[in-house]
Amino acid sequence: MISEPTYLAAKIVSDRIAAHFEKQVGLHPDAERRLIPDIPVIETIIDTAFWASLRREEGYEPKISIAFAPPDMAGNSLVFHHRQRFSPHNLVKLSPAVLQPGIHLGVWMDDDNFHIWGTTYEVPLHCMVVEVVEAGLLVVKQKHSDRAGKFINIAVLKGNQIKIMDDNHWGLTDCPGILSALLGFSASSTAGEQENILVQLALAMRSHGRGALLLVVPPSSSAWLHSIVKPINYLVNHHPALASHPDEGAPDIAYSEMTAKMISAVGGYSAIDGATVITHDHRLLAFGAKVARSPHALPVAQLMITEPVAGSAMQLLDATNIGGTRHLAAAQFVNDQHDSLAMVASQDGTFTVFSWSEKQQLVHGHRIDTLLM
Repeated sequence: MISEPTYLAAKIVSDRIAAHFEKQVGLHPDAERRLIPDIPVIETIIDTAFWASLRREEGYEPKISIAFAPPDMAGNSLVFHHRQRFSPHNLVKLSPAVLQPGIHLGVWMDDDNFHIWGTTYEVPLHCMVVEVVEAGLLVVKQKHSDRAGKFINIAVLKGNQIKIMDDNHWGLTDCPGILSALLGFSASSTAGEQENILVQLALAMRSHGRGALLLVVPPSSSAWLHSIVKPINYLVNHHPALASHPDEGAPDIAYSEMTAKMISAVGGYSAIDGATVITHDHRLLAFGAKVARSPHALPVAQLMITEPVAGSAMQLLDATNIGGTRHLAAAQFVNDQHDSLAMVASQDGTFTVFSWSEKQQLVHGHRIDTLLM
């Protein structure tokens, strides 16, 4: 039975989320209409997930992923013989079963009564997923494509703080491809696959929690070396590709597993002090490299910082006010090497992508940690 939510943020954000999913029907005529949640459904799921996040199960904070989909549309699923009532108590009780990444609790509604029907590894396209990240922190997301490795975030709720992702004012033609992938846009399937590798690298960089700097440079140029202190301790002779097109007849699972292992390895290299350097076609060049200003460039003075959140404004900051030494090094590198990209993971969880803006003739810092949750 649908009841009035007691978590105020659920009421505030539900209409924006409902509008997002209604938009999916217009953009994708083949989208399954019964998957599109209305405002009362969104309010109920967010409200229940929020109160579950504040409880404990044997002293542990629950981490839960909830997928709003019927069992007949979820592949690779486990269906309970007796459906469970959708309540904070039952969510917390079942949370250890869905602790591993990629597994969700399936939730559906019959005659205005919500129930938990089982668990699933596969959710249909355009399905709403609500993830309990930690106490009071929820992320509302959706599956965008079968090839994407990460769901697209729609909203992030932390207590009374609400962040709605905004893809309207970004000017995607002047933004790096990793942002278009995280926002659900790709020029082509091949481009989307390549951009998704950067998304997976960003997640790997965040996972060790030590902070990291990744530089992405053109594959056929050595100009980036002008912005690096010599000698480079960990320069790679053989440049292995993190991913390439699988051999004809090779199983997709084996290809995906190998790619995931190589991305995880590079994420580990990024924990070493200094910058990890890869090419745009994802070949590892070096790690532990020290960034220095090129003798052919001026010190970076100002740059702009934006975040893909509705209501946020562009900030024009002095380079000394953008963060720690990693951020300054990343901004200086992009200021020197306009055809390169720099990605910075902070120890506090923030993540910034630096690129050169031809429109503004400035270094542009894109804060994307809300997209990576």
